[in-house]
Amino acid sequence: MTYPSGRHFLQIPGPTNVPERILRAMAAPTIDHRGADFARLVRALLDGLKAVFKTAGPVLIYPSSGTGAWEAALSNTLSPGDRVMMFETGHFATLWRDMASRLGLDVAMVSGDWRSGVNAEVVESRLAEDRDHAIKAVAVVHNETSTGVTSRIGEVRRAIDRAGHPALLLVDTISSLASIDYRMDEWGVDVTVGCSQKGLMLPPGLGFNAVSEKALAASEGARLARSYWDWRPMLENNAAGFFPYTPATNLLYGLREALRMLDEEGLDNVFARHDRHAEATRRAVRAWGLELLCVNPAEYSSSLTAILMPEGHDADAFRGVVLERFNMSLGTGLGRVKGRVFRIGHLGDLNDLSLAGTLSGVEMGLALAGVPHQAGGVSAALSYLAEARSGQSDGRRVSEGSA
Repeated sequence: MTYPSGRHFLQIPGPTNVPERILRAMAAPTIDHRGADFARLVRALLDGLKAVFKTAGPVLIYPSSGTGAWEAALSNTLSPGDRVMMFETGHFATLWRDMASRLGLDVAMVSGDWRSGVNAEVVESRLAEDRDHAIKAVAVVHNETSTGVTSRIGEVRRAIDRAGHPALLLVDTISSLASIDYRMDEWGVDVTVGCSQKGLMLPPGLGFNAVSEKALAASEGARLARSYWDWRPMLENNAAGFFPYTPATNLLYGLREALRMLDEEGLDNVFARHDRHAEATRRAVRAWGLELLCVNPAEYSSSLTAILMPEGHDADAFRGVVLERFNMSLGTGLGRVKGRVFRIGHLGDLNDLSLAGTLSGVEMGLALAGVPHQAGGVSAALSYLAEARSGQSDGRRVSEGSA
């Protein structure tokens, strides 16, 4: 094998690049997870995570992937046969639906085109029709990682409220947490699902549930089977700074460092940086003459951009050229868009120069793979980044919280 000089560009939408500060923090010796030092660590982490989720309620940390955190959200709040309204916004929304069905829930799936987010008007009309309140939960993926579409959770909450419906609101923030503005308490979310390997800049291995008082009350009567995922022993042990089973101690060291880094930059600045990089990427895509998968500008993701390949060209073949020639990994298309889409991840520990290198690799790869396109995407992105840096444009989307 030939040594690929330089660093590998990991530009998939997660796992993301792990900063050296976090790697060094994780390299510390493992300590007694029943000792006083560990308890202090855990209490500080649980408090710090509340600021990221923007909630005053408890946050639970599981040694798991985001998929485990999905199961925890469902199994702690619902009972066999309960009806759940979900939305086909992409591959991960369909996986969550499949899990809910396997757990014995009755899923009402609202079909979608994988290019749009959740329609709040549909939420309101479906709930208004549910006069017997058979629907016990509304489950939404905030940022669909497979499509680059961000649903507007504040609008979903207002739709639920207009319908006067008591359903719980469960939200997946796996690829939006610490990357896109998210306001759990303000938007009336009952359970927020998250994980470690995306905006939090950690390796995979931690799953999160942030929980409202309403969700805690629902958990008292929930009858889905739960053991490992049960909130009750977690909350009881967390109160003293411990866990009911062995935690991922060294990942918790990394989480402490990640929270420090987010605090140093400031969450609003983190969101603005992601907005800026997303807009620069979209400008490059338009200059290349390619098409974004997301069709509604109000739903553009700031974590990733999904790009449609021209007819007759395979996205995975293109990705293979980029990997072989430039040592850069781009995201594959998933589910119904496999082979038709490639994804550029621009979340986590990323700066303007890293993004410029990424877009340069894409533009060179398009030429080498013979993909029809126009030159100038990198130039368009760099011009925008320079304007943003000079204060002519701050790169922000109008957040739904301020709209």
